[in-house]
Amino acid sequence: MRRVRFLVVTAMAAAVALVGAASPASAQQLVNASGEGGGGGLAFVLMVVMIVIIAASLFFMDHVRRNRLPKEDD
Repeated sequence: MRRVRFLVVTAMAAAVALVGAASPASAQQLVNASGEGGGGGLAFVLMVVMIVIIAASLFFMDHVRRNRLPKEDD
């Protein structure tokens, strides 16, 4: 069982390292924010969605952390 867990963890670490190394090569402009043809509006909406996702994930991580801490009884 430990050997299987070790292999899974190693495979996951290798996959993360591969994606991390390939990220700079795949960095492309997905949305043209020049404003011509409504591209500026789409870029703004996508930025707002990204900010909401990041804020929600931070809130969720803090909520989980607070629930796992021992409760202080006064």
